[in-house]
Amino acid sequence: SDSSVLIEGASGTGKELVARALHNLSPRRKRRFVPLNCAALPDTLLESELFGYKRGAFTDAKRDKPGRFAAAEGGTLFLDEIGDISVAMQVRLLRVLQERTYEPLGSVTPVRANVRVIAATNKRLTQLVREGRFREDLYYRLHVIHLVIPSLRERREDIPLLLDHLVTRFNRLQGKEIAGLSPEVLAIL
Repeated sequence: SDSSVLIEGASGTGKELVARALHNLSPRRKRRFVPLNCAALPDTLLESELFGYKRGAFTDAKRDKPGRFAAAEGGTLFLDEIGDISVAMQVRLLRVLQERTYEPLGSVTPVRANVRVIAATNKRLTQLVREGRFREDLYYRLHVIHLVIPSLRERREDIPLLLDHLVTRFNRLQGKEIAGLSPEVLAIL
């Protein structure tokens, strides 16, 4: 599907792994998966990271720079920590999702965007909508498919699978041959 996906879950639950799996199982898998942590950047940088800019758009813009939408063309753009962006940035993002076009900073020519957006947050966006801190229309554009990733304490049956994976992985990386964990250690974990 090309539908937008909203992934909610606590920090460390593997939201980006789920997003990558969705991309890898999609018709867009042969194109790029482009992640961006929205919480790591202030609005001005986030805007130029998302939409790019044209030479001369600001003092140090000596050449054109494509943004993440351009980098993800035909593929998937993963917007991590979407719940942390400002209302002003939400408006800009909403426009891209509605119109499927954007304008790089310093440009007056719209650029078509053929990008699937997967967004993730560790916040409850419905609560932010009620509080007026997240736009309801953007929420519904992102919330086409909604996935909630439970924390590991809510899915203890995954612990043995994760441990087997980690033992195998570290055996390979370290050149070891550890067979596994004792039942006592498994019970503690």
